[in-house]
Amino acid sequence: MTLQGKTAIVTGGGTGIGLGIAEALADEGCRVAITGRREEPLRAAVAARETELALLYHTVDVADREDVGHLFEWAADELGTIDILVHSAGTNIKTRSMADMRPEQWDEVLAINTTGVYNCVYAVLPQMRERGDGLIIIINSIAGLRANPLGGVAYNASKFAATALGTAVGNEEGGAGIRVTSVHPGEVDTPLLDKRPVLVSDEHRATMLQPEDLGALAVMLAGLPPRAHIPEVIIKPTSHGYV
Repeated sequence: MTLQGKTAIVTGGGTGIGLGIAEALADEGCRVAITGRREEPLRAAVAARETELALLYHTVDVADREDVGHLFEWAADELGTIDILVHSAGTNIKTRSMADMRPEQWDEVLAINTTGVYNCVYAVLPQMRERGDGLIIIINSIAGLRANPLGGVAYNASKFAATALGTAVGNEEGGAGIRVTSVHPGEVDTPLLDKRPVLVSDEHRATMLQPEDLGALAVMLAGLPPRAHIPEVIIKPTSHGYV
């Protein structure tokens, strides 16, 4: 187990990419806590583990800075220091154009997809600085590199901002031994697809990346020596074009 003795927090860890990463890290010996706004999927994910390498869970709203602070206080008691933060919490809306989107929907998407990243990174950085080591993985999107109608106005803007945040923090904190990696996936078969304006067919889902693919990538990133830093990764389905 390459990550034996390491600790990790995975936001958005009850389903989808977050859960795929959490399970992969746990399978490598990492002690992992998954978080999310709803307790039911978190509890179900923990109960479904058919292994002694258990997951912990704690509810959190990443857009609420005080709530994030409570999460990390809890994690200090349950896990000790946090070696790895994976920020996978994210959302989107069905009305994705400027014409159809309401201002409060913009606020919701930016609060979770951008401010949520900031809140969690802000909370974990002090302990990483103190020991001179840490890995932060931000699950972003290809929409964080190129705006496209599929993602929509708010989602694209939120992910571009998260890209800039990850780059800036990585540049600032690299001298302190802290690595920040932004992961930009193409289409992934997750529950977030249910928020698309047009229903996604089973045939289309079958061509997408799966959460466990992102899990394998996270394990690779976490297994690198501290001297090695990958600032950004693009991962896409083999059969999909890269445009």
